[in-house]
Amino acid sequence: MKRFILVIIPFIFILFSCEKEVGEGGTSTISGRVLVKNYNSDFSVKLGEYYAPGIDVFIIYGDEQIYSDKFETGIDGWYRFEYLTKGDYTVYTLSADSTRQSQSGIMIIEKKVSITENNQSIVVDDLVIFD
Repeated sequence: MKRFILVIIPFIFILFSCEKEVGEGGTSTISGRVLVKNYNSDFSVKLGEYYAPGIDVFIIYGDEQIYSDKFETGIDGWYRFEYLTKGDYTVYTLSADSTRQSQSGIMIIEKKVSITENNQSIVVDDLVIFD
């Protein structure tokens, strides 16, 4: 019996001392849409705008350095990341650089999001990209 207790106590301690990390395994969701503003080649004339299908949207869990997951927008421009735990997230996509400051011609459009409760459904403001 004494051995049994000595073996069980460490497992109980580990079980109750673990804290969930930011990311998957929770009950919350982050969703939103990608809006494309279409311009001519020098961004001087707006040609139109629409919610874009087929755009990759990425999510970073906490303070990770690279993206943790990605989602391709549906036909109506919506994306959705599910089963998230409490914590801080960054949602982003890539856009043509309308400021012409980057050598690659691409810029990151991002939104910071915090999940503070279980079962939270957060709808992020539109990620507005240029084309």
